[in-house]
Amino acid sequence: MHAPTLLRGLLVLALSAAALSAPRPASAQLTRTDSAAVLLAAAEDFANRGAHDIAEALYRHILERFPGTAAAGTARTRLDGVTDQRSRTGGEVEIKVWSTIYGLYNGGVLMPMAFNADEAEAIGAGLLIGGPVGFLIGHQLTRARSYSPGQARAVTWGASWGTIQGALFAIMFDVDAEVAARLMLAGGAAGLAAGSLIARREIPAGTGTSAMLGSLWGLWYGVASSVLVELEFQGTGAAMMLAGNAGLIVGAVAGSRVPLSRGRARLISLGGVLGGFAGAGMVLIGQPDSEKVAIGIPMVMSMAGLAVGALATRGGDWADRSDDVRSAASLSAPGSLLNWSEGDWALSTPLPIPAREATPVNGGRDGLIWKVPLLKVRF
Repeated sequence: MHAPTLLRGLLVLALSAAALSAPRPASAQLTRTDSAAVLLAAAEDFANRGAHDIAEALYRHILERFPGTAAAGTARTRLDGVTDQRSRTGGEVEIKVWSTIYGLYNGGVLMPMAFNADEAEAIGAGLLIGGPVGFLIGHQLTRARSYSPGQARAVTWGASWGTIQGALFAIMFDVDAEVAARLMLAGGAAGLAAGSLIARREIPAGTGTSAMLGSLWGLWYGVASSVLVELEFQGTGAAMMLAGNAGLIVGAVAGSRVPLSRGRARLISLGGVLGGFAGAGMVLIGQPDSEKVAIGIPMVMSMAGLAVGALATRGGDWADRSDDVRSAASLSAPGSLLNWSEGDWALSTPLPIPAREATPVNGGRDGLIWKVPLLKVRF
């Protein structure tokens, strides 16, 4: 918003407050109905000029200060229209930011690995090309139509989840790094197409977020379960795939059938994270001899944390009223599961990163390993 428009809005609010508080002769005083009508006219003027945030502030001011007036009824109708319009848009920034970062990841990491080009020049060229191409793809997607936050999350997480599925296939079949990168590229493309198809229908923001978080929790429970039943490395990949997709479905169904905002979905997940880390702390203090006990305690505690989070957030107003820039900060771009920056915690997508390192399984020879970043702290 331009500064002059913002100043005009603040001036209207200040003048209205002064007009209401200034002493006047009884014959000259404005009635509540007149005052509300003046503010309503100003709000509609700002709305017609495109200053919807100032208009929304004035509508809310009318509802708070002049309830029961005709202008308040009109303001409520106008406010519902503004809210509905915002719910149908607002995902464009997330798609553009995500597509740019994802283009850098594909161009600088997966493409060189897929063609066994580990020279610095190849990686540099991939970074130079991947970022702009990714941005252009996101720009074209958002030019064709508008996206709500839920629809944007379907697109971005669809491609991210497809990439993860490719990595899990590589684990299941124990392929080399080149094939693994190609599987991840193919999975990302398929996921992008599937997410774009799903995004043709209206998706509440809470549903998109709960589906994403459900799939991440499924990955964790797949890993933990594979340890409990003593699966081999390939079996762990299969368990993660099954549990992750089950979590995706459960999260999507829960988000669509239960009144679940994006804010509440995050708080429930935060409860699970706190429970899991509490369990990890108990393991570090108790030092159990059994590996199954060591993984089982955080697993059970994270389940308890999710349950407590769901119960504690019932009946609250957890609607996310943040703007596009803030919502883009939480998008599902490659990163760590937990991120801390400038005093704020955020959940992100921990995309597995393939690498070649010497492993005991291969007798000390170089082999394909997968690094999953769990924590990133930025000071």
